Parts: sequence; structure tokens; C-alpha cells
Amino acid sequence: MGIDAPVITIGEPGSFAWKVFHERHPAMIEQVCAATPYGAEVRSRLAELLCETTTGAVSPLDDEAPDHDRWTAWTSEWVGERWAETPFLWAESYFFRKLLAAVGYFEPGPWCGVDPFAPMKTAELRSDTTTATLKAFDALPGLAPDERDAAVVRAAVWGNQADLAFQLSTGISGTAGLVSGGSQEFWSLFDAAGPVHLVADNSAGELAADLALIDHLLTTGRADRVVLHVKPTPYYVSDATPADVLGVLRYLVELPGEVSAIGQRVWDGLRDGLIEVRAHPFFCAPLDYRAMPDDLREELAPAAVTILKGDLNYRRLVGDRLWPATTPFDTAVSYFPSPVAALRVLKSEVVVGLDDATVAELGEGNWRTSGSHALVQTARPA
Repeated sequence: MGIDAPVITIGEPGSFAWKVFHERHPAMIEQVCAATPYGAEVRSRLAELLCETTTGAVSPLDDEAPDHDRWTAWTSEWVGERWAETPFLWAESYFFRKLLAAVGYFEPGPWCGVDPFAPMKTAELRSDTTTATLKAFDALPGLAPDERDAAVVRAAVWGNQADLAFQLSTGISGTAGLVSGGSQEFWSLFDAAGPVHLVADNSAGELAADLALIDHLLTTGRADRVVLHVKPTPYYVSDATPADVLGVLRYLVELPGEVSAIGQRVWDGLRDGLIEVRAHPFFCAPLDYRAMPDDLREELAPAAVTILKGDLNYRRLVGDRLWPATTPFDTAVSYFPSPVAALRVLKSEVVVGLDDATVAELGEGNWRTSGSHALVQTARPA
């Protein structure tokens, strides 16, 4: 596919991307500081980060973290340029990397390795909303097979609405409907049992739904093993890390009902090698998946299906550009090394794969960014 659609940048006042930096990020940093007793030096660095990213120029990293050289290569093109002129995907990713440095995540001291977003993730996992969602899984054993298929996909799709960074700026909850695809399209991608890779998005309730989907893939024989990919470090507030996988899994097995059984099967699957958790550095890269390194491409290439969860993965999959919404999804992902399924609640401007009638019905409102619509899209790249 020719890349000729405009790249989304953060500099247009009032645009969605501009609001992320000028409204969402200040609210998020306020919550971070309220949740952990960071001292004056850390709070000052966070204030400086907000000032730089809203009014200043891109500065290089000044830490000595293990990923320093990698991020230097990813960001060298933009150092010295004004943040307002940078691509949204790149800028948002680099913001979170600089935030980790600002709170002392990488340096020796009391906050080394401490996830600044952990209190928010824990609160979401133990919230009344998540409790009700997990309780609903008790109905799964009594459903007919096709109903169970639909239910676990529905939970995985709409679980993506549990995005803490998104909720900070919108307060949106509830669902309006799918703008593309559905459960049948998703399951049509699974021809025979093989390795399935699931690239996770958020922790807490969404990760619990993802683990239920993984369990369903294995118990129904759609997959003979599953690789769960998460972020190697905290990212985008609620994104899942290896520590979050353990935290959610331990929480599930302690609960009553079907989620406990799901959690125990996933636990056993990890012990027996049917499920693996991996955290490739590229999953925190400020780049789309066309730039994935050879080792990751080679890992995904044999997959029977790769499932990509959430808005950020979608932006990275199709490219963070203002594509016409009717751009074919299979064309946008033709480079991908394996059959791919995207499960996503719409929380940013990027969308492809819609038909003319759907676009006309949705009109010019905020359906792209409100978190009230979702999609299921699949493709078999050649």
C-alpha cells in the first residue's frame, strides 16, 4: 500500500492528539503523584516533562538505562525539533519513556523498578465494574459452543474499553456497537490448531478477558500453544507487563466461580509450556509494525494467527495516519508476517476497513475517539 495519507501530529490546537498532551497527560501525572509519595525532585522533573512536551523542543535521554541506546536510535531523528511538529505515535511513546526516567524507574534508589501506574491498575482490577465483568464469566460453561465463542470474543473486544489513560480524559463507559466484523469473522481465521500469538494491550480487566480468550483457544483446540506478548516496562498507564500478568492471574485464581477455573488452567498452561509470556523491546518502540526487527518478524511468521489487542496496537498495525476509513484492512496490513486479527475499541482517529454505508451512517461525530465503538478485523497477508 502506498503510504500517502497524512501522518497524525500533535501540534494542531484542539485536535485529539493535541488534547492528549495538553489535557490527558497533565491529569495522568497528577494521579501518578497522588498515588506514590514522590519527592520534590521527581515532581519537578515531571513538571518539566509536561512543559517540554507542550511548549518546547525534544531533548535527548539523560539516563543510563539498559534501553538507552535503543531509544536513542529510535528518537535521534526528532531530537532538537519542536514537540508540536512530531508524529503523534512517536511523541506519545517517547513521552512515556521519559516519564519512567523522570520518576527514577531506571536508576538506583527507592523508586527503581517501581511501576508508577501500579496503584491505578490495581484499583481498576478490583473495581466494581471489573468484579461484575469477571462474575459474568460464570455463565460460560452453560452456553452452547457457538455462544461461548461469541462471548469470549465480545469480552476481549470490549475489555479494551478499560483503558485508564483514556478514562482520565473522557470518562467514557458503555458500548454503542461494532463498526466492523464480529465473532464469526474472528473465528473464521482459525483453520487448524497451531501456535497463536496474542499481543496484549491493557492490564487489569482487559488482561483478564485476554486470559479467558487464551484459555478458550486452548480448550477448544483452536491453538496448540499460545504466546502472550506484553510490554517489557510500564507504558501508556495501563499497558500490561509480565508483573501484571502474574498479578492478574493470582487475583483470578483466588476468586470464586469460572474465572478461578480459567485462571488455574492458564497457570497450569504456563507451567506446562502451552502458554508463554514474552516481552520484546519493540513492543515499547515509538514505531509502527512495518519497522519490526527481523527477530520479531521471524517469531511471528509461523503463527497460525496473531491477535493484536487495543488502540495502540491498531495504530502501529495500520500506521498512525489519517487514512480514508474505507481503505481496505487487508491492504493496510499486507506486510504483516502472519494471519492477523485486530480487536479494538476506537479511541483515536485512525480507522480503516469500513464500508461506505457504515461511514455514512456514523457521519462526522466523535465516533473515532469516544471509545463507544469497536471493531473486529482480520486478514491473511500473502
